[in-house]
Parts: sequence; C-alpha cells; structure tokens
Amino acid sequence: MPWWSWILIWVALVAVSLLFYVLLGIRLFRQIMATLKDLGAAGDKLGQLGPIEQPATDPDPAKAHPGSAVFASPTVMRHDYEASKSFRREERRLKRVQRKTDRGQPQALGDLDFT
Repeated sequence: MPWWSWILIWVALVAVSLLFYVLLGIRLFRQIMATLKDLGAAGDKLGQLGPIEQPATDPDPAKAHPGSAVFASPTVMRHDYEASKSFRREERRLKRVQRKTDRGQPQALGDLDFT
C-alpha cells in the first residue's frame, strides 16, 4: 500500500470521530434544553400555587416541631431518646403484666412494680 493511503485512512477516521462528537454534542444539547423546558414548566406551575400558609404558633413552645431535631442540642435529643425509650419499655411491661394476668399465668419478679 502506498503511504498516501494510510493518510486517507487516518483522515477518514478523524472525520468519523469528529462527526460522532458533533452528533453526541447535538444530542446532549437537546436533552439539556428539554430538561430546562421541564424545569421552567415546573417553576411556572409552582409559582401559581400562591403563598404558603404558616401554621399558627403553638401555645406550648416546649413541644418539638417536625424537623426541629436537626437544630436541637445533643443533650436534649439524648434526653428525649432516653425518655421515650423508658416510656416504651414501661408500656411493654404493663401489657405483658396485663396479658399474663388475663391468662392466669404467674408474673415474673422483674415485671412486678414494687413502688
């Protein structure tokens, strides 16, 4: 094969690769434009909803609001966790005692409340 045929092969390969990149760029551009169009439509739809009503302030400021755990101190969150854990444990103990009483089964010594 003469040397100029190799040059033609390489020129053809470069041309095909450039064509591939151009087509890939056009496809990417169309997808980006379609996404932006959808985002614009969603923004228009969201803008038509009107103002969001703010909930009335609770008379009890100590009551936690949903999402307030993110900003709470770790000490408060630990206390709330331990308190709810002991409350659930006590509720389970009371249900167990009641269930055993209803069935006439003997109570476990740890389940009895001696206070």
